[in-house]
Amino acid sequence: MKAFTKTAISLYLLATALPALADGPAGPALAEGKVINAGDTSWMLISTALVLFMTIPGLALFYGGMVRKKNVLATLMQSFAVTALVTVLWIVAGYSLAFTVGTPWLGSLDRFLLDGMVYIKDTGKLTVHPLAGTIPESVFMMFQMTFAIITPALITGAFAERMKFSAMLVFMTLWSLLVYTPVAHWVWGPGGWMADKGVLDFAGGTVVHINAGIAGLVCALVMGKRLGYGREAMAPHNLVLTLVGASMLWVGWFGFNAGSAAAADGRAGLAMVTTQVATAVAALAWTFAEWFAKKKPSVLGIASGAVAGLVAITPAAGFVDIKGALLIGLVAGIVCFWGATTLKHKLGYDDSLDAFGVHGIGGIVGALLTGIFAVKSIGGVEGSLAAQALGVVVTAAYCAVVTFVLLKLVDLVIGLRVAEDEEREGLDLVLHGERVE
Repeated sequence: MKAFTKTAISLYLLATALPALADGPAGPALAEGKVINAGDTSWMLISTALVLFMTIPGLALFYGGMVRKKNVLATLMQSFAVTALVTVLWIVAGYSLAFTVGTPWLGSLDRFLLDGMVYIKDTGKLTVHPLAGTIPESVFMMFQMTFAIITPALITGAFAERMKFSAMLVFMTLWSLLVYTPVAHWVWGPGGWMADKGVLDFAGGTVVHINAGIAGLVCALVMGKRLGYGREAMAPHNLVLTLVGASMLWVGWFGFNAGSAAAADGRAGLAMVTTQVATAVAALAWTFAEWFAKKKPSVLGIASGAVAGLVAITPAAGFVDIKGALLIGLVAGIVCFWGATTLKHKLGYDDSLDAFGVHGIGGIVGALLTGIFAVKSIGGVEGSLAAQALGVVVTAAYCAVVTFVLLKLVDLVIGLRVAEDEEREGLDLVLHGERVE
């Protein structure tokens, strides 16, 4: 009875505290005269964890299940290593170059090693980023870090089962600083030129998915096909892992999209709804397209369709209504199915895990349809198909050229690809001295 009474009192105190947490500011005053909002900050802390959860373990399992058994550990290792690598790069210079005031093309080094970011001062004040609203800058920085992490991790799906681990680390270091960081500044950074041109990207259709998809396509073309591609069976070794990974991506994506509202408000709620709707429709659209074309709906197909819907709604999540989300999901599911099957086989490139077929094509579809379906009363801005097309073309061209140059440079210095006998043996044992029994 005594334990029951204590529990009841605790629940009562919690219930009376929650309204103050959600509805009112509960943090130290900002230098600008604003206040840190506890509800907004709490939601952004959760969103940050959800987006990190998308890479490890979500993407790692999604990709790991699709490769052959001899390469599963190497594939998981890539996602984990990229997470660690980009964390350091973001702290040292990536965040500063992407999100400080500089030129329309690149930020400054004002936040080099996070210099000047005040967490708690004697006055009780915190630094806040002008784009972050009522959350501390440290939380904004961490949230954006998770986006910088997952983008290069997505690229690994295009060259799975054949790139050296050392080459991957060097390439990802250069790519993160020379491709991801500038494009993030163009679209999201203070004074970025794409933002000034009216390019809309709520949560990363251009910055994350087109960037990663185009880079993946260039990687697949430069590195060439896997040994035996088109002649030997290369079926996924464990679709259970892939479906579990896709499920984690779906859940984590609410942090990705709804978190991009940077507040616990109605727009975050709308972004969550549009994300769920587009994803469900795309999963069904891919499934029925595959059912019609191949006579059987597959587990890999419905998982890939869901990811395609997540990708396509990303730039639009906070700008469109439910009808727009339905149509974006429908188009993405069908078009990405075509891109990951028919287009890839007709053109003959080996995009191992469909990084371009799902993220590149899905990102392009979503970016363009954002220009058509954006509702001014929701996002406060008019959609422009011309502006969206400009963002797509420039991002794709810049990413393709710089990625090609970086791959050639890395290949010249240390080599990109493992030897043929090593590829046949499998990257798990050759690169990491381990294997799955």
